[in-house]
Amino acid sequence: MKRMVRGRRAVAVAAVAGALALTVGAGQASAQEELIGHPGPDGLIWVPEQWGSGGFVSGGLYAGLDTYTTFACEGGGSIEVAFRLDGHPDRNPAPFTLDCPAGSPARVTVPLGTGLHGGFGAAVTASSASIRWGATVVQPE
Repeated sequence: MKRMVRGRRAVAVAAVAGALALTVGAGQASAQEELIGHPGPDGLIWVPEQWGSGGFVSGGLYAGLDTYTTFACEGGGSIEVAFRLDGHPDRNPAPFTLDCPAGSPARVTVPLGTGLHGGFGAAVTASSASIRWGATVVQPE
């Protein structure tokens, strides 16, 4: 019986140590400067933080409002961003590159214009897996 109790204590200690390690790791990650804040009620997309290449897709653009997308990145490299507007392939913004300094985030806002409706997406190609980026898409009223 004593062996069983010691075994349970060891498992409990290991679980607590694991939880503390996760908490400490999360604290270190959140100590970095925020790349891009929550877009508020006008936001359609919020990618607070992503590492390396990735992207996003969504629907729900409302034709009566202007649309803006903002990208931020850091890490000592760059990201290349390409857009796809499902209902408006003739208005796809040109791909652009954003330099991502090692010290503090760089940020760019791209106006997509008015009259857009339906789905859209963005593909982000990072120069390395260590590049940290974030994005928002907003339609301010």
